[in-house]
Amino acid sequence: MRKLVFFTSMCVLCGAAMTAVPAYADGGIPTLHELDAERMDLDTALQRTYITCAGIDEGLADMKKMAGINTAVSGVGTGLAVGAAVVGFSKAKLDKEIDKLEEMLAEKSVDQFGTSLGELDPNFAQKYGLNENLTVSQGNSSLEEATAKSKKLGNWRTGLMAGTTATQVASAIIAAKNRVSEDLQGQVDECIASVKMLQRAIAEARMNGEDVTEAQRIYSTCREYEYVDLSPIDKRAKGAMISSTIAAVTGGVGTVTSAMANTDATRNDNTDEGKKKEKNLNTASNALAVGSGVAGATATIFNATQIAAIKKVASVSEKCTEVLK
Repeated sequence: MRKLVFFTSMCVLCGAAMTAVPAYADGGIPTLHELDAERMDLDTALQRTYITCAGIDEGLADMKKMAGINTAVSGVGTGLAVGAAVVGFSKAKLDKEIDKLEEMLAEKSVDQFGTSLGELDPNFAQKYGLNENLTVSQGNSSLEEATAKSKKLGNWRTGLMAGTTATQVASAIIAAKNRVSEDLQGQVDECIASVKMLQRAIAEARMNGEDVTEAQRIYSTCREYEYVDLSPIDKRAKGAMISSTIAAVTGGVGTVTSAMANTDATRNDNTDEGKKKEKNLNTASNALAVGSGVAGATATIFNATQIAAIKKVASVSEKCTEVLK
């Protein structure tokens, strides 16, 4: 009878002990984090939170600074591309006037150089959009000046395209590097784990009658890391890198095309085929300048939105760092 009572008592105790065991993940086997949480006292949990969560804001501050610099760099590149397009369109308009002037002068003889267009033919001024008081000799002088100005505009366009290419290459490099590092991501993950452990330590300390005011304040602030998403930062960086690369490639091709259009060999080829080639090269250069500007503007937008994404995370890190001081 005594043996039966003893056996029954042992079974009751075993059942109570089994009921008291907490439910763990992975089939009842406690993880290291769960063991740490159970065994970690409040001071140790606080110390771990200090170590893992402090300093995250510094890494984000560096990223925000680089994103700001890159916004300015890509913005400059975009401005240069826009400038190249404006110069290119001005050149195209001037080249049309040069064509009209050349056509008019080709119809005049040497002995008519001192005669005004209006005297020669009242329709010339209207036909070519020229001043009717302009003489034929003045027309030759105007043609030389206009040709020189056209060449200068072509050189400006080439230089501006080269500038936008260089700045967009720099922008692409900055964007490629300005991403969340493995160390920063790892620190955020460790901080989140530490804050969860702190929560469990606070619950146990409160049951033991300890003062948890400071620990609760830290937990309430730093637990916001659980809702932090760092992926938008990298997505914006990738978008900026791709856009800047497109702007740089487009700008590089535009630089070469503009330079080819403005060579003496191309400009002095007055055959129909030569003039057509020059016109096509100039048209392509202007289109490439516009394309580079559009891609550069897109990169600038990505850089600006990356700053916004960084600020969103930084607002959490700054508050957490502040309560840890």
